Amino acid sequence: MNSIRLYIQFVRLSIRSQMVYKASFIFGSIGHFFITVIEFVGILALFDRFGGINGWTLPEIALFYGTVNASFALAESFGRGYDLFSHQVVSGRFDRLILRPRSFMLQLMGVEVQLIRVGRLLQGLAIMIWACVTLHINLLSVEVIIIIMTIIGCMFLFLGLFVIQATMSFWTIQSLEVVNAFTYGGVQLAQYPVDIYKKWFQKIFIYIIPIATVSYFPLLVVLGKSDMVSLPIPLITAMPLVGIFFFVLTQIFFRVGVLHYKSTGS
Repeated sequence: MNSIRLYIQFVRLSIRSQMVYKASFIFGSIGHFFITVIEFVGILALFDRFGGINGWTLPEIALFYGTVNASFALAESFGRGYDLFSHQVVSGRFDRLILRPRSFMLQLMGVEVQLIRVGRLLQGLAIMIWACVTLHINLLSVEVIIIIMTIIGCMFLFLGLFVIQATMSFWTIQSLEVVNAFTYGGVQLAQYPVDIYKKWFQKIFIYIIPIATVSYFPLLVVLGKSDMVSLPIPLITAMPLVGIFFFVLTQIFFRVGVLHYKSTGS
């Protein structure tokens, strides 16, 4: 409980520091909102030209899009410390984290909570709500609980990818873009149903980097298409837990990386 109170204090201080320049926060949030709007306009143009994608309708794709973007916005907000971790290793500032009597996760996730990501979050939620209304999904139904679980699971999975990127900094800072290909590329991939991709490509994002496992399968239940996979519905509904398990595994991997850390001596 003491750690939770400390983290809340970190978040409070981060928010206060960002709200000193309110105009910067407002314009940054608006910028993130419209950047993601432009992405969705591209999807609208795609449907205007072809009418559908492998049998999927626009509202169904919009549900995938909104859910994934909302979860990624949350991951970016709370995982900023891991995203910028390589700078701490290079500068030697990671030594301070080692000496403090608190967990690395608490310190890194408390570095900064990026409020400007609220633009992407609101845009994703707006698209998701529009999709639910268009698909006649009751906003007070069990399906909405599954969507919320999916957002949480995806958030933890993306946080896990940020942790992997941070851990790689203990060995090299030259190949971090490889991890970004799965992080930001995974967002682009999960905006569409995974069944539109080649089988070998599906397997990578189902079994190795389980973005599709956490996002695609639960939303099949919401859309009433659970018969597309030969798994029991309770198991499909529990798939977002894979994202949390993935995050826990990456924390263990981070601990292994710490054992290989060599101080800069600065």
